[in-house]
Amino acid sequence: MPALKTKPNLGIVEDNAAVRQQLATAWRADFNLFEGADYDSAYQLLREAELDVLLLDLNLGSAGVREGVVLLRELSQSDIDTLVIVLSDDPGKSTALRVMDAGAYDYFVKPADPDVLKTIVDRAVEKLRIERENRILREELKRKDALGDLLGSTDAMRGLFDSIRRVARTVTTVVIRGESGSGKELVARAIHDLSQRRDRAFVSVNCAALPETLMEAELFGYEKGAFTGATETKDGRIELAHRGTLFLDEIGTLTPALQSKLLRVLEDHTVVRLGGKKPIKVDFRLLTATNEELEELVRQGRFREDLYYRIHVVPLFVPPLRERLDDIPLLLDYFVKVYCAANHLPPKRVHDEVLQAMKRYPWPGNVRELENVVQRMVLMTDEELVTLKNLPRDIAQAAGRGPRGRFRLPPSGIRLDDELSSTERQWLEAALAETNGVKAQAAERLGVNKDRMKYLCRKYGL
Repeated sequence: MPALKTKPNLGIVEDNAAVRQQLATAWRADFNLFEGADYDSAYQLLREAELDVLLLDLNLGSAGVREGVVLLRELSQSDIDTLVIVLSDDPGKSTALRVMDAGAYDYFVKPADPDVLKTIVDRAVEKLRIERENRILREELKRKDALGDLLGSTDAMRGLFDSIRRVARTVTTVVIRGESGSGKELVARAIHDLSQRRDRAFVSVNCAALPETLMEAELFGYEKGAFTGATETKDGRIELAHRGTLFLDEIGTLTPALQSKLLRVLEDHTVVRLGGKKPIKVDFRLLTATNEELEELVRQGRFREDLYYRIHVVPLFVPPLRERLDDIPLLLDYFVKVYCAANHLPPKRVHDEVLQAMKRYPWPGNVRELENVVQRMVLMTDEELVTLKNLPRDIAQAAGRGPRGRFRLPPSGIRLDDELSSTERQWLEAALAETNGVKAQAAERLGVNKDRMKYLCRKYGL
């Protein structure tokens, strides 16, 4: 399947002509639109229009939900990768779970506000773009060097692959530990995809992404009227993970109150929505991840000891990129191919001096930083051959650092972790000073995202 077009192909199958017209008018500039009014037209569009996303009204004709579920299941068993967003008048959870189990990307209760719905469509388009890029890459890889979307041929990564396969066969709770950007969510997805729950939902939550009040509603859901703005009942992420896998990234950032509520869910296997009284039975496998030292947080009283032992049954450690430098050629080849293909660019070659520079650079942002560098390098280079001049300056300068070049160990040696922390703090303080304490600007100067910036500021008390 080719990479996404400049304008994605969007199908709207809805028997209400006024709704179709409303959405088409609002979105015509952003999508190539294809319309239909019944299930027959939905099947035809899926076969012929190369849709990226299909908006499907569930209440077409008398068949309704049953026919919609049949379509979704047939689509999931085909080689068509169109993502389907279901529109329905039914706010009930049972219908939503039924169509999600059948393969729908999302379930949207009408009336269809074009702005809100477009956000969901855009998210689906982005998800599909990433999936297609990864598919192109996986086709280029030897299976011994990959597990899911994880890549590596070093002993450290082969050991991790073996551990993933072992824990995937079990139902035990796993905590994935590693630095930001090292691939912890990819590990969680690999565990899920190899487990007996692979056909159920994988629900990912970034615990550092929202403030406490919003995170509580996101995790536990809420009843209509639970708070101002709660105009309808909403299932929480824990409920949506029923019979599947719940992945809590950056679990160390949860507040003590949320830690307590999560512990209760794990003990009772029930969840109570905000504003609700009735416990709801839930069955999910919990995977967590952190780049913080949970043991230190426990000692400081910032993380519950009983929750720590609940989640820390089997720890998996994702090695940072600087500890598996021999994987860089594989990763570099992978990312160059995927971003050339995704952007319709001719294949590019990388000069050996670029590879040597990359193998001497410490990669504080790990694989995510490497991917971002390669993407920028591919997009901003017209020549077929990528050279040092196409690299960011700090990475290009690493080419001149031999083993005895820039750094010399004192006779007494050093404490590497202390030295790295000191350097990290100095760059952080310099960035904050230059931006007058504006963390968003400092994060941009440092080339890190806002979540990592928050973590670093907490880590060093800045």
